Amino acid sequence: MKTSYIYILTNTYRTTFYIGVTSNLQRRIIEHNDGISSVFTKKYNLKDLIYFEAFSNIEQAIAREKQLKNWHKEWKLNLIKEVNPILKTLDLFR
Repeated sequence: MKTSYIYILTNTYRTTFYIGVTSNLQRRIIEHNDGISSVFTKKYNLKDLIYFEAFSNIEQAIAREKQLKNWHKEWKLNLIKEVNPILKTLDLFR
């Protein structure tokens, strides 16, 4: 089975969040940074990866994405801060 991911992007000021799902996280982050992304992420300049979760199948990832998209912003922040307390940009390319 192929690993799938949900991920959260934000802007420089950490004021707007985007939750996405992908089967190739590194490639998708490159696409966001190169402007090959949604209108929403382009409009708000959402390029900084601050959170992700891995799943053993795409159905699980999609279900989690839908769940998180229904959460309040404060709940999302609390989730992110459990693993990334200062909301630093995660570097997948090391």
